[in-house]
Amino acid sequence: MILLPTKHSHPDKTTIAVASLIIKKLKKNRLEKYDTLLDYLTKKDPDSKVLFLSSVNFLYLVGLISYHSKTDSFEYIGL
Repeated sequence: MILLPTKHSHPDKTTIAVASLIIKKLKKNRLEKYDTLLDYLTKKDPDSKVLFLSSVNFLYLVGLISYHSKTDSFEYIGL
């Protein structure tokens, strides 16, 4: 898992970059199903699928999103 880019990593293929795409989508819709969010990221960049879970975990730990198991969806609760 790459959290921050180094000189050897592509800036769009890091946890922070994928997390920013997730936040952008969740700020727009506030609530998004797991599959819909994953499909959105895969359409933007097919390689982001690998970083999806680490990005979601990062956002959850920072307190920006919450997960609702009954609806299998993420909600933006951040700033």
